[in-house]
Amino acid sequence: MIFDIAILGSGPGGYVCAVRAAQLGLQVAIIEMEKKLGGTCLNRGCIPTKALLQTAHTKRIIEKSAEFGIESHIESINFEKVINRSCEIVSGLNSNLDKLMERNKITIFNGIGKFLDKKTLIINDKDKVTARNIVIATGAIPRILPIIPKKLIEKGLIWTSTEAMLAQKCPKKLLVIGSGAIGVEFASFYNTMGSDVSVIEIQDRILVNEDTEISKTAQRAFEKKGIKFKLKTTIGEFLETDDGKLSVEMSDGSIELFDKCVVATGVVPNTKDLGLEKIGIKVSENGNIITDKFMQTSVPNIYAIGDVVSTPWLAHKASREGMICAEKIAKKTDIQTIVYSKIPSCTYSDPEIASIGMTEHQAQENNIKVKIGRSYFKGNGRALVLGETGGFVKVIFDSKTGECLGAHMIGPDVTELISVFSVIVSAELTEKEIISTIFPHPTISECLHEAVMDAYGIGIH
Repeated sequence: MIFDIAILGSGPGGYVCAVRAAQLGLQVAIIEMEKKLGGTCLNRGCIPTKALLQTAHTKRIIEKSAEFGIESHIESINFEKVINRSCEIVSGLNSNLDKLMERNKITIFNGIGKFLDKKTLIINDKDKVTARNIVIATGAIPRILPIIPKKLIEKGLIWTSTEAMLAQKCPKKLLVIGSGAIGVEFASFYNTMGSDVSVIEIQDRILVNEDTEISKTAQRAFEKKGIKFKLKTTIGEFLETDDGKLSVEMSDGSIELFDKCVVATGVVPNTKDLGLEKIGIKVSENGNIITDKFMQTSVPNIYAIGDVVSTPWLAHKASREGMICAEKIAKKTDIQTIVYSKIPSCTYSDPEIASIGMTEHQAQENNIKVKIGRSYFKGNGRALVLGETGGFVKVIFDSKTGECLGAHMIGPDVTELISVFSVIVSAELTEKEIISTIFPHPTISECLHEAVMDAYGIGIH
């Protein structure tokens, strides 16, 4: 059988591409190397980590319940049950995904696939799958620093994100290397669960992709909760002590002992042994597959989506790319391609962080005159009711056109609120449409409205 599309990988890019292609009447196959569908996002990333963070959030609510007139305390934490709940959620979504594939008549092949030629994949070096078009959706794997001894990973002293979310007990003292979204989320989770957490970062601030105001506010909030940060610092050496601890030498000359270390220094594209060079697929210096706006590679019938291509490495970006290449293969003519600067990003720490578009610094670098507005949750009635008054909303508008260039938030439920600005930025709404929109009261979303009005000098609160 010759398929219309064969997809290497079943993550949020691969499976969405498969379903969209099936909706368009194409015969689709997925080749997945793991037993379960869903890729890193479902099985080892987005979903299980957010389940852990929800446990941490629940613990925080109980700890502050006295503020609401409820006297309570936490007798103990069953850490094994915390992890098991996360796994159960993943298992349920795995089952749903299997049914989705069956309902859309998508053929699944389990095994490691690689290219024989431009239209043929071989699975586990024996079974062949032929397709008119092939989509590479193999994702990425954690970046491991070259200074990290492999034996310390094998012994479980040093964790990638995978081991960090499957731990059977909470380490007393934890080091996190890297302060991007992954590093900050794990630092936040383990800090709330009782670990003494330190974060080391080579840059001069945490969350360097966020607006400077947001990252500095986040650091102060994390430090208030007891997380320690060492900025502009690198690792010199890792050693195992006689009693099974991890001795870490840092570039400032200090040496500290930790029970565990989480490496959260980014990811690298998972393209090794695919046979890309055999068929002439062009890649960047970083190893990312180069594509056009329709996700087409240098080989016309081969596409690539998700973490194997350009940043940002986000599940929702991969899903949209999957839909685009499915529609391109199906010869649709009205395809809406991606404006990558208009993709929202979220960090599910405590406090939550979310953003879209330009930062203030980026606007300055591009010599754009801007209007900036802010609204603080401490003045919002619903935030006061929730007992979540830290943080603020910051919006950036082009002074000449009124276009919303960016929105940056830190505080309660901002990972949900950012979707409002996803619509605003995508629809290219100006301040006039936003200001004239009525936001419901009392809601924390009123802070979005208030921030926009503040940018134009008519803020009420």
